[in-house]
Amino acid sequence: MTPFRQHLRTAGEAVIRRFPDSLRSEIYALSFRIWRIDGDERHPYVAIGYNTETQYGRETYPEDPGEARWNYALWLLDGFEMLGNVPEDPVGSPLYVDEVKELGIWFDGDYDFYAMDLPEEAEAELDAKSDLLQLHFHDCVIDLARHLHTDGILTEIFGRDLPVVVFDMDFPGWEIEATEAANPPAAIADFMAWQREAADEGATRTEEFLAEEP
Repeated sequence: MTPFRQHLRTAGEAVIRRFPDSLRSEIYALSFRIWRIDGDERHPYVAIGYNTETQYGRETYPEDPGEARWNYALWLLDGFEMLGNVPEDPVGSPLYVDEVKELGIWFDGDYDFYAMDLPEEAEAELDAKSDLLQLHFHDCVIDLARHLHTDGILTEIFGRDLPVVVFDMDFPGWEIEATEAANPPAAIADFMAWQREAADEGATRTEEFLAEEP
């Protein structure tokens, strides 16, 4: 267990414990929204939030009630605490940098290296490191979700196990793979059933809703 992963586990649990007591019976799923500052993979974060039955009721419609329930584009997304290499996480940021430097995947300089006049070989190296940084943080967030399940933390806090939907808006559709990896099967049975129905219909619903955003 690395110091950064341990920090995510400790701080992530603390974030969830700070959710309002009045909402605990209302929350039916947790949301782990992955993003990065200015598109820079060296500065990723996860916003730890939730969706509620009330929000679901606002967005649902009879033709497809699963849409509002499981499509994160219709969820509460703003105002949640963030963990990662961001100013909002002053403890985690140096731990993250130390870890990825030790792994040899950190790089210095402008994050928009595609706009720089670099030799092709140097650009390819930075591109590969950027991809590895992304994979590393994705894995750290999935590890956090697994920990919450295996240590019984969600059941302790909410009185029941809850699905943790892990998603990255830069990669619509990845939430299926990520959420399946992050949860025990029973916790995400309804989520996966809705996703399978979407696949059978040949629709990637999240992508469609994101495309409608102004």
